[in-house]
Amino acid sequence: VQLQASGGGLVQPGGSLRLSCAASGSGFTIYTMNWFRQAPGKQRELVARIIDGGNTLYADSVKGRFTISRDGAKNTVYLQMNSLKHEDTALYYCAAEISAGLYSWGQGTLVTVSS
Repeated sequence: VQLQASGGGLVQPGGSLRLSCAASGSGFTIYTMNWFRQAPGKQRELVARIIDGGNTLYADSVKGRFTISRDGAKNTVYLQMNSLKHEDTALYYCAAEISAGLYSWGQGTLVTVSS
């Protein structure tokens, strides 16, 4: 599966961005779609996950501010990010879980929150 992420950019604190991740390819099953992020000097962390049935999971740091959603017809997953904070600055990656614990990764898209 190939993943193409987009939507990153520079935004002021309190602002919003929407990331998109388009999946393509065939011969695979996607069990979960995920957004991870990695800030400079920090480990990569899971931000949000959407499971095949539509259930979602969020990191505590983004609950209430970020929303992950999926458009099945377009094979695209979105991450709506509201009330952005400086600490949300990171390289954001989408990842498709194609087997238990096995991910296919897209390229990162940079989100910078700065005034």
